[in-house]
Parts: sequence; structure tokens; C-alpha cells
Amino acid sequence: MTDWERCPAVECRPGKLSGAWTFAGTRVPVSALFENLESGATVGQFLEWFPGVEAWQVRAVLEHEAEALRVPAQP
Repeated sequence: MTDWERCPAVECRPGKLSGAWTFAGTRVPVSALFENLESGATVGQFLEWFPGVEAWQVRAVLEHEAEALRVPAQP
């Protein structure tokens, strides 16, 4: 499981989208990025469809997730 607390591009607030992780300053859930990419969308399309999200945020989220996948899970 990814530790999103260390990623500056996202935030989690209890009263915002039921506490889901969102791109900071938006109401766009981080999960929307992965769902769209899984469905075949490009990062450019995602940024076009969600104009509140900035390119640096998407890069930070993808880099953070890639790093989490490189580190073995702790028991």
C-alpha cells in the first residue's frame, strides 16, 4: 500500500470526498488518475479532463507510486 502522506502533490481531508486522497487544492481523487490510465487515457488527456490538476502533480504521483513499487513491502 502506498504511503501518500509523503507525497506533496496530494492531500487527504476527512470532510473532503469522504477522506479520499485527492490532488492538493482540488476535489479530484488520485484514484481517478490510475482509473483513467488503466482505461487507456494519456496523461495529457487526464490533464485536459481535470483542469485543476497540474502536470507536476501527476508526475509526482506517478514517481511516488513507482518508488513505492520498488521498495519491498514490510510485513
